[in-house]
Parts: sequence; structure tokens; C-alpha cells
Amino acid sequence: MKKKSVNYGKWGYIFILPFFVIYFIFSLIPLFDTVRYSFFEYFRSGIKQIGPNFVGLANYVSLLHSDMLKYGLNTLILWVIGFVPQIVVALVLACWFTDARLKLHGKQFFKVVIYLPNLIMASAFALLFFTMFSTNGPVNSILCSLGWIKEPIDFLGSVLGTRSLVGFMNFLMWFGNTTIMLMAAVMGISMDIFEASDLDGCNSIQRFVYITLPLIRPILSYTLITSIIGGLQMFDVPQILTNGQGNPDRTSMTLIMFLNSHLKSKNYGMAGALSVYLFIISAILCFFVYRMTNDNDPDGSKKAAKKRARAERRKTK
Repeated sequence: MKKKSVNYGKWGYIFILPFFVIYFIFSLIPLFDTVRYSFFEYFRSGIKQIGPNFVGLANYVSLLHSDMLKYGLNTLILWVIGFVPQIVVALVLACWFTDARLKLHGKQFFKVVIYLPNLIMASAFALLFFTMFSTNGPVNSILCSLGWIKEPIDFLGSVLGTRSLVGFMNFLMWFGNTTIMLMAAVMGISMDIFEASDLDGCNSIQRFVYITLPLIRPILSYTLITSIIGGLQMFDVPQILTNGQGNPDRTSMTLIMFLNSHLKSKNYGMAGALSVYLFIISAILCFFVYRMTNDNDPDGSKKAAKKRARAERRKTK
């Protein structure tokens, strides 16, 4: 008699089916609708609904003639202010905590402390900083009581002050998450490599530049790509800190805040076109970052082969 075989492979597909159903209903269909509406004139004027009327690329052209490029530059500046110190501090802390020669105590405690700001909601962070750095806030009160300033500083009334606060908040919220990921990447490097570098007389800077950085490149690439996507989606911190106005003079208005203004005015066509622009920009930036950080020749064999080929061509000439 033949034994009846049980195929368990189908159960895997059954278990993952709910995810794809939910993704299709709540993500994929709205995504296609967003792209479709970007080619239509579709908005509300008072209680009257205009459209949807097909207008082709008119929404895309209108956005190029609007302040979209200015808001894109604002988003880039705010992202750079927050990301550059974030990656520098995260790299330093990751190398410091994972250095076996230092024999640091209480690493788990410091990991928890570093990661704690990441658990706080961005809206709560923004409200806290709005209260602390307002004209009548505790920061100005302390500075005045110490005699360092004579009049309160309007942090939120200056371009430098507002952008610095937004960048500083993004740095505080995300540097802990980046540090934990980079620590995991550094701990994945074999200790034999570091021991061999010590025997060869490498100092700390040489170890970091020639060993640590090349070997954690995949995690650095992931961190940079996710940070770019998060930077393009920057909304809650500047929205709450500037009450949705992007003050002063809209210098802290981001692309998502601009998108939100179209959604509030029920202009779904322009909002859809801006969403498509954001998707294209994200895809292009992530592609370039991946190409720059991806190492297709880790052992240097391809580079050596090219050098040999060039040398042979010179000899034949």
C-alpha cells in the first residue's frame, strides 16, 4: 500500500495570504488611485465638487511652476542638519561600545538610554521643544536669570533657530536606532580580523577606515536609504513646531506639509501628482545611494584584472 503523503507547503501560502490581501486592499489599490487621480482635475470649491476631469500632465506642470522646488530644498536642508550629526555620533558610539579593548561596563544600560528617545512620539517631542524654546519658555528664562542674554531669544522666529530645532529633534529621535543597527553590524565582524590588524600595528583610525567601514557598508547603505525616505516624509515635527505654517517665511515647509495642504483643500489631483513626484525622487536617490555604497568587487579581483589588462595593452602597443 502506498503511504499517503501530506504536503505542508501549502500552509505557508495560507499563512501569508492575509498579509497580501490587506496589502492589496489598503495599499496597492490606493496607490493606483493616487497615480490615476494625478492626471485628473479633481477638487472642491466650497460645497461644489469639480471633476474628476482628465487634464493629462497639467498637474505635474503646475507643481513645477509652484513653490515645490523651494520646499524640496527646505526638506533637504532639514534632513542634512539632522542626519549628518546622527550618522557621525552613531558611528562613534557603535565603535566605542563594541571595542573589546576598552572593557566598558553597563553596556546594556547605555543601549537602553540611547534608544529611549526613539520610543517617544514625534508629536510629543515637538510639543516639548515648542514649550521649552518659546519666547516665555524655560530656556529663555534660564539664560536671562544667568545674565547671558538681556532679552528673550525668538528661536522660532528665525530661520536658523527653527531649522536647527527641527534638525536637532530628528537627531535625538533617530540616532539611538542608528547606533543599535551599526553596533550589530560591527559585532558581526570577526574578532580575528581586528586581532590581526593589532598585530600588524594598525591604530584606531586605520582600523576604522580600512576594516570597520568597508565591512559595515551594507548596513550603512540601508541606514542612508531609510533615512532619505524618512527625510522626504518629514512632516510631524515641523508641522507641530510651526503650527503647519512652515514659518518663518515658509523656510521650514517640507514637501509632505505642502502635500498635506493640498489634501486639506481637497485638491486630490495636485496631491496625487506631488505623491508621484515624491516616489520618483525617492527611487532616484535610493538608486544612486545603492550604486555608490554597493561594493561589487569586495576582494579587489576585478580591479586587479583591469589593471593587468591595461598593462598588457600597453605592452602590445
